[in-house]
Amino acid sequence: MRYLKSSALQIWLLGYEFPETVMVFLQGGGAGGEGGGSGEAGEWCTWCAARRKRSIWRPSGACVRKNPVRCERYPIRCERNPVRFERNPVRCEGRTYVGDVWGGIEMVLHPKPRSEDGSSQMAQVISAIRASGAGSAGGGPVRLGVLAKEAPEGAVMEKWAAAVAAAASGGEGGEGAVETVDVGPALGDVLAVKDDGEVINVKKAAFLSAQALKAFVVPKMEVLIDEERSMTHAELMEQTEEVITDPAKIKVKLKPDNCDICYPPVFQSGGQYDLRASAVSSDDPLCYDSMGVIICAIGARYASYCSNVARTYLIDATKAQEKAYQVLLRAQEAAIAAIKPGTKLGDVYRAAVAVVEREAPELVAHLTKHAGTGIGIEFREAGLTLNAKNERTVKPGMAFNVVLGLHGLTNPEAGGKEGGEANGSAEGGGKEGGKEGKGSAKLRSYALLLADTVTVRSAADKDRWVDVATASASKSFADVAYSLKGEDEEEEDTDKGKRPADAGGAAEPAVFARAHLRSENQEATKEELRRQHQAELAKQKIEETARRLAAGGLGAREGEGAKRQTGDLVSYGDVDEIPLAMKDYKIQVDQRHESVLLPIYGLLVPFHVCMIRNVTSQQDGGHIYIRIIFNVPGAGFSGSDLPMQKFPDSVFIKELSFKSTDSRHANQVVQLIKTMSKHVRQRESERAERATLVTQEKLQLSKGRPPRLPDLWIRPSFGGKGRKLTGSLEAHLNGFRYSTAKPDERVEVMYGNIKHAFFQPAENEMITLLHFHLHNPIMVGKKKTKDVQFFAEVMEVVQTVGGSRRSAYDPDEIEEEQRERERRSKINREFKSFVSAVHSLWEKDRELARLDLEFDVPFRELGFHGVPHKSSAFIVPTVNCLVELIEVPFLVVTLNEVEIVNLERVGLGQKTFDMAIVFKDFKRDVLRIDAIPSTSLDSVKEWLNSMNIKYYESRLNLSWKAILQNIMSDPEAFLADGGWEFLNLEASDSEGDESEESQAYEPSDLEEAASDDDDDESEDDESVVDSEEEGGEEESEEEEEGPTWDELEAKALREDREKGEESDRGSGRGPPPPMGKRPMGSGSGGPMKRPKY
Repeated sequence: MRYLKSSALQIWLLGYEFPETVMVFLQGGGAGGEGGGSGEAGEWCTWCAARRKRSIWRPSGACVRKNPVRCERYPIRCERNPVRFERNPVRCEGRTYVGDVWGGIEMVLHPKPRSEDGSSQMAQVISAIRASGAGSAGGGPVRLGVLAKEAPEGAVMEKWAAAVAAAASGGEGGEGAVETVDVGPALGDVLAVKDDGEVINVKKAAFLSAQALKAFVVPKMEVLIDEERSMTHAELMEQTEEVITDPAKIKVKLKPDNCDICYPPVFQSGGQYDLRASAVSSDDPLCYDSMGVIICAIGARYASYCSNVARTYLIDATKAQEKAYQVLLRAQEAAIAAIKPGTKLGDVYRAAVAVVEREAPELVAHLTKHAGTGIGIEFREAGLTLNAKNERTVKPGMAFNVVLGLHGLTNPEAGGKEGGEANGSAEGGGKEGGKEGKGSAKLRSYALLLADTVTVRSAADKDRWVDVATASASKSFADVAYSLKGEDEEEEDTDKGKRPADAGGAAEPAVFARAHLRSENQEATKEELRRQHQAELAKQKIEETARRLAAGGLGAREGEGAKRQTGDLVSYGDVDEIPLAMKDYKIQVDQRHESVLLPIYGLLVPFHVCMIRNVTSQQDGGHIYIRIIFNVPGAGFSGSDLPMQKFPDSVFIKELSFKSTDSRHANQVVQLIKTMSKHVRQRESERAERATLVTQEKLQLSKGRPPRLPDLWIRPSFGGKGRKLTGSLEAHLNGFRYSTAKPDERVEVMYGNIKHAFFQPAENEMITLLHFHLHNPIMVGKKKTKDVQFFAEVMEVVQTVGGSRRSAYDPDEIEEEQRERERRSKINREFKSFVSAVHSLWEKDRELARLDLEFDVPFRELGFHGVPHKSSAFIVPTVNCLVELIEVPFLVVTLNEVEIVNLERVGLGQKTFDMAIVFKDFKRDVLRIDAIPSTSLDSVKEWLNSMNIKYYESRLNLSWKAILQNIMSDPEAFLADGGWEFLNLEASDSEGDESEESQAYEPSDLEEAASDDDDDESEDDESVVDSEEEGGEEESEEEEEGPTWDELEAKALREDREKGEESDRGSGRGPPPPMGKRPMGSGSGGPMKRPKY
């Protein structure tokens, strides 16, 4: 795409670009032509263009002005709505005049008919130029400003260039010569300083560029890398260009008619990099191998104003690559900070160079020769280049494209692997080695590039004079660096290919051992490394447990709090408090005092309802029996509720039975007692839960508009009747607030109370969720919980009316699936944007930064199925936890609180195994995850080993309650016996082998004598068996070649006939078999041999 000063001037004045149009600004007298010329001294403009173009910029009664930028941000609005500005000239600041006069500037039009080439019209314009300079002082030649660096394009412009050249040489009639002067730099100075409307357009364009990179390019690359898919740079360029021209796809609310690209988006990777602005995306596939570098550059235009943003993304970056990027980042930030009104443009570049010279002098030679240019209607304002030689100064209203890069860098670690191609023939490894060498050769050279669009303020804000309009696209190393390798792969890469050099300096060729190939030895080596690591963890675990037990760190059981003592229950403080209405001699229920008055030996004895365990009624003939059972010692009550602790010498009533003929009153009493008991128990439970709550700080609301996520459901849900409503989640200064349309449905989660935060997008689930696991429980409605979850459903419930199954090719079915995919993607993006905004909020506040809060995303590829509670669920690990966030109750296990993990029912033939998680707090119940498929055993072991968690294996389930009680009762004996090593099956198996070896057979004389007697007694039997075994060995030797199928079938038929004849003989229907021919199976001579196939 080309940017011309003439086009920029036309857009700046009129908002349109007019190709093949001659526009001349004159000072002095008038000129003839259509439209008339006043002939008076003053400023005027003459045009030479086609009649059709004239109708565009000169409609009837159009609004024209001397200063188009001050008139309106979009000047074309004045022309499209002439009546508005004709009636209200004040809206154009008093410079609106109807007709052919622009606020003192006369406009002369020279329309060119289609049949003519414009020579006559151009002659009139040249004459007007000479006339305008006829009265100049000194009588010298007329000076005509032209854009000398722009080559004429089109027949009209070529004709005009020839006419100007002829006028410069004196012309045909010997008229005065016209001297041409290049006014390009002067026009650049005019366009360099933008007013407020132009600055807003630049910022809108920059926002579009940053959002295209942040909301489309980066997620697209992450999907390609995660799914290991291939896409060329050109294909990614086309998709990005579509997003820029249609900003609604990335949720940018800008009119598509005003949006365009400054240049086709540039994506570079795979060792071929070009940091010039003229770079293009190649047809090579995107390279995201280890140590790879991907450069993304995007430029968007809004209302003809340009912007630019460029970022570099690193895959498994080496230390050298990380250092180079950090130095480049600090150099670019120094250049941006140096942009201030009055500062020389050369000082901006020198500030960046100073950072590189100070931190990495070896990179100075690789630094780009300038730090960017001015930007506006033109993508590169050449007069505002940020290089060391430019002495121009920065002014408020300017906009700059700050670009800084490092080119021609080499990666020695990637180059060291090149020998794989030449030396990959050892033991069948040539093919793989060749691939490795070829892939790493592309990674030896790389480049880094950063670019941002900034605008200069008229006043400083916190000592900063610029606005970075593309700051929403993060460029910190943590956000642009991706790690795809595990720890094991990094260790292998460190050791692979390293060979000592000989005396001559030549390195020995790499010899690939079998352990590096895809063989059984490699798997064995991996298992051996895992065992060694587990042995080290066992030693560390014993020492850690010893230190914790020595300090008395057994912990306290969760949920233990102050419980109400039964002795504290009082029905009435005095007899006079009993209501008079309840002094009748029958069972009475006093709901006010929560008591039941029972008639016993002529007196009404009050009992608090909490003392009643159960009440029942039974009808028998004309009578009804009421049975009341009390809470007494030995009835299953906990020790803290036993009334005998306060009254040890008292006798307690276990139950009372009453007989009545008034069945109505009896049923009413039973119902009232049950209802009151239920309410009291519920109230006491809530009171006990609230007694353990920790008082939270007060929520501080944000003054501005906080990050907000609407249309969310909450779990646990609010109680009460009525229709459930969705709510919105807002992130304020010190906590979250969730509220619905009902005023009493509100939950506040303080940042300081968050122990773990999780963000789980909808991949194979029906919901996208945010989950918070808290340090201290809070009340959600009337429920006490330490887990609060906010989620949105990504799929709508659709039910087919007919009930029949639809075809997979049904258009309605395909459209419905497409809607579901779009809805899922939209909700995931909204949640991700909210999480990013909250992360930014946490990073800005120092106090919140100390909390080290971060949203963990579960790793689905490491997940496994299991039964943590009552139903099967998919359990997934995160960085710090093991979670299951879909099924209720939730599962959140903090890995730092885990002591050991025991894998139970592990053995041959088992389809599933169990996992027992023992916590460092031995008073905490062991968590069991049952029915894990055996196919997940290796992946679970590998994950536990990578998280430095010691695990054991056992063939049976263990009684962990008894084991933990024994440990807590005598921790010293537990440590003396080796700690958890009693769970080590390998150690117990090795001890068993040693005991068997110690009891190995030793010959003795007595055994020899006994063996002789046994040999004599069993000589006959042994001979039969030996003969069979020897025969079997001979047959096996003879059958090495094996008979054919036809021979086997014939042999089987013969044996079937023989069996049939033998059965006939045995039944008496045939002659007896001859002596010595009896089958071996019919007597006691030994077992009959089965035929061998």
